[in-house]
Amino acid sequence: MTTPDEESERLNGKEERLDAVKVAVIVPSKTKHKDGGVGRQNRGAPPDGGLRAWIVCFASFWTNGVIFGVINSVGVLYVRLGRDYGDGEESSFKVSLVGSLCIGTTFLFSPVAAVLSDQFGIRQTAFVGSLLVVSGMFLSSFADSLDLLYMTYGVMVGIGASLAYTPSLVILGHYFKRRLGLVNGIVTAGSSMFTMVMPFLMNASLEAFELSGTLRTLAAMMSLLLVCSLLFKPLEGTSGSDDIGVELGVKTNVRESKCRACCNTFINTSIWRNKKYMVWALAFPVSLFGYFVPYVHLVKHVEVSLPGYNGELLITCIGAASGIGRIIFGQLADFQNVSRILLQQLSFFSLGVLTMLLAIANQYWILVVICLGMGIFDGCFISLLGPIAFEIVGHKGASQAIGCLLGICSVPLTLGPPLAGWLYDHTGHSYKVAFLAAGLPPIIGSVLMFVINTVKQPQLEDHVCKTGNAVDEMTNLTVSVSKDTKLDEGMLKRCVLQLVAATVRHVHAPRFSESTDYRYVASCAREI
Repeated sequence: MTTPDEESERLNGKEERLDAVKVAVIVPSKTKHKDGGVGRQNRGAPPDGGLRAWIVCFASFWTNGVIFGVINSVGVLYVRLGRDYGDGEESSFKVSLVGSLCIGTTFLFSPVAAVLSDQFGIRQTAFVGSLLVVSGMFLSSFADSLDLLYMTYGVMVGIGASLAYTPSLVILGHYFKRRLGLVNGIVTAGSSMFTMVMPFLMNASLEAFELSGTLRTLAAMMSLLLVCSLLFKPLEGTSGSDDIGVELGVKTNVRESKCRACCNTFINTSIWRNKKYMVWALAFPVSLFGYFVPYVHLVKHVEVSLPGYNGELLITCIGAASGIGRIIFGQLADFQNVSRILLQQLSFFSLGVLTMLLAIANQYWILVVICLGMGIFDGCFISLLGPIAFEIVGHKGASQAIGCLLGICSVPLTLGPPLAGWLYDHTGHSYKVAFLAAGLPPIIGSVLMFVINTVKQPQLEDHVCKTGNAVDEMTNLTVSVSKDTKLDEGMLKRCVLQLVAATVRHVHAPRFSESTDYRYVASCAREI
């Protein structure tokens, strides 16, 4: 068996193959953690259970449930806002903008919330977000015009919801690993469970305390988010966020410009060079132009077309079926031969058709059946968001891929409901045209997603190693050294040899999963 030095000598005649290769070395920082701990070289694994971990899980469940339970039940508030502020032309457009601004701002600030969590801490970001939510909801109770509600309810509550919601998911990885999938399912089911209950609670509160009292009640309920955020304390030694990535160049500059280094710290530009992701990032927002329209306008639609029937029950049906859909399609997507992208296409196409059917349904039980179907497919596309991101861009770029995608989705989610309200105002106060128009974008988006399978996956060549994606897939390519220890020549040679072997493995193996045997990697390295 050859030694690392002998292998390095055999590479001397083929140095040109290494010109673009960089070795990623993870250097644990000795600076203090956000919560007072000191970074250590050997980080512990998440506990995957215990009283503290499950308390954090419940706090995340409550955060997810309250935020999206209120957002999804905005149709109840929409009816009351229409009565109080709905005089004049285009009243539906103006009133619906309150709820759509809130949901749009929530998604728009998702990437910002992720960056703030990394830079200032999970608990700090969540606390500030919770404070904004409570303040915005409480100030909304004193608003005497729609313009003020745009700022307090639409913008303040929306930004706060984003800053509180994103950390509630990030913290789970600090306490769970083996059970992370189960815990994520429990937490995200919170939105479905609260959506089932909130419409009835909000309607009862409106009858008892009027609009101002209801908003103050919601502010009191959301004040528990402050307590939940204080529980989001990362465990010392389980997070890799304090590691400093250092790139050692071979025949390249050792130091990059400060501007580029700063940009790379916040933005993963490699995901935007992935053509599959680009297509997905185009088709997905297109599909959501009509997504939030039923949540805002369905209660009013029942009040207008079927007087005497309970429109809040339809929102409950969507929420309950969505929870079931997340479980069913989440399990289905785990099968090896099932295409996750195809499942998401099916969900968007079905959502579009069912939204159109709302326009022609003339009986209440038909609306119930349609809403149950919408909830099932709503759970489908939501549960597949993360898995598809990991499938397209890999683990390294998944977090920013999801954050950027949600940020882009803020535009259609904000514009959809007001446009539906505008159509209602200009088509004889009927939602038929509005629902027909809302069902068209999901169908178009599902068709656009066919292009994803026609785009070739980027080749895993040297430039992939340069971004660190290939390195992160193999544990034997990560070299942990202390911050003050110098990297000697022998260690550098061993790093280069390992990276060359991995590069050959990525280039020559037909599938990444078929070349995980270390003996195959070593044989490829020797062939060079």
